[in-house]
Amino acid sequence: MTPVRSRLPIYDTLNRIPGGLMIVPLILGSIFGTLAPDALEIGSFTTALFKDGAMAFMALVIFATGMQITPRNAGPIVGTASVILLTKSLIPGVLIAGLGLATGMEGLFGISILAMLAAMDNSNGGIWLAFTGRYGDQRDRGAYIASAINDGPFFTLILIGASGLADIPLEVFLAAIIPLLLGILAGNLDPKWTEVMRPVPEMVIPFFSFGLGTGINLMDVVQGGITGVGLGLLVAPLTGGLVYLGYRYLLKRGPRSGIGFAAGTTAGNSIATPAIAAAADPSLQAYVGVATTQVAACVLVSALLAPAIASWLLKRNGELKSPDAEVEAPLSTSTAHMTDQAIFK
Repeated sequence: MTPVRSRLPIYDTLNRIPGGLMIVPLILGSIFGTLAPDALEIGSFTTALFKDGAMAFMALVIFATGMQITPRNAGPIVGTASVILLTKSLIPGVLIAGLGLATGMEGLFGISILAMLAAMDNSNGGIWLAFTGRYGDQRDRGAYIASAINDGPFFTLILIGASGLADIPLEVFLAAIIPLLLGILAGNLDPKWTEVMRPVPEMVIPFFSFGLGTGINLMDVVQGGITGVGLGLLVAPLTGGLVYLGYRYLLKRGPRSGIGFAAGTTAGNSIATPAIAAAADPSLQAYVGVATTQVAACVLVSALLAPAIASWLLKRNGELKSPDAEVEAPLSTSTAHMTDQAIFK
């Protein structure tokens, strides 16, 4: 088949930017939402697709992610995924909640507890898959399930509610997790649906990103941008460092433990977490605007910084290579070349 050449390679260009499929539509949406908000209020399908559909699209992504979780693929990697959840989500989340009990929701240095939790207790599954797809093994790639669990508002809502910093009703937790549970159920009952739904996140993310962006005022970005960059500069080394320690001392991965730093990211979906938390407890509404822009900046900064730190540490230890390629080294040159193409495709 003759490959189709794009006159304007929009998709490939976005893919070259870390988190580009999420960040660029978000920025475009915020420009429209700030400079031409009425253009998105003309009604019908235009308003439904570009402004009001963000939450529905996010729910669809969560449902589709749940369909990928099966006993067959979860078994071999449950230990790695558990360590990532412990070190990337639970430990940072509990520490931030403890800080909130001392400072209140205002937090420190203009960064609210809501923004800290939304930025630190989750990870960018796309960045993790991209990095471990080249430098990790099956355990690392399979540990994407950790991102499927912590990607979203679940841990933030649980930690805020359990610490007493906000009043999060039980039905809110149920409403947030039901799409994931239904996805797991459907995917295990009919594996064909799992394959059908696999491309959904990549297709849907630009649309819900644009919709989320329409709710971001650029004036808030000016106010929260610098602190958001600072938050990103903290998330990558601090939370990535905790995962690195888990890899080194709990999983005993030795010189390959640097892979853990690739988890020191903030998931794109977390941009919506402040608004979701405020919908559950209106007292948090005052923090939503700035927290959203801070988290948005953090998504981009951490997506750039975390893989850079992981690559540097692996290179320093002489492990900046695919372990799968090492296993296949005894193969003939032509066979090994074909295998490498399959791995890095």
